[in-house]
Amino acid sequence: MPFLLALSLILLGLLVFWLGRRTQAEAGLPVGRVIYSDTRGWQSVEKPLFSRTYRLTGKPDYLVQQGRNIIPVEMKSAQAPGDGPRRSHLLQLAAYCLLIEEAYRQRPKYGIVKYADRMFAVDYTDALRMELLDVVTAMRDDLARGAAPRSHDEAARCLHCGYRHACSERLA
Repeated sequence: MPFLLALSLILLGLLVFWLGRRTQAEAGLPVGRVIYSDTRGWQSVEKPLFSRTYRLTGKPDYLVQQGRNIIPVEMKSAQAPGDGPRRSHLLQLAAYCLLIEEAYRQRPKYGIVKYADRMFAVDYTDALRMELLDVVTAMRDDLARGAAPRSHDEAARCLHCGYRHACSERLA
């Protein structure tokens, strides 16, 4: 009898492990332990990552740990563009890599942008890191000069913007 109980518990544990891994794979996450989630679906929402060095903050959708490596995963509900990830999504992913560098004291090798229909593994190269830092510098320079005009003509984007209340160019 104790043998059957132990065997049943082992089988139940394997089933739970398999179901969890299948759910993680269906979500588009790589194999590994989810150490951060901002999707509200799995656990309470994590606090943002913050870099004092770059005065940058962000909340990746997931951070997955594979051994000593940490992989940021950004989920997008839209279909993937035909020519690869959008530049803004690449820079967003690069920002998460930069935040991981400071928060976890290690540099990610890559990150993942997961669209509704495709997933892209994006190498975190020195060139991508420099492009991000150049864009952040340019944005800060524009803000300091008061030269940061609205960058779109979509009322729906304005409607959901956190700065709508203070924007003189809002569409909604």
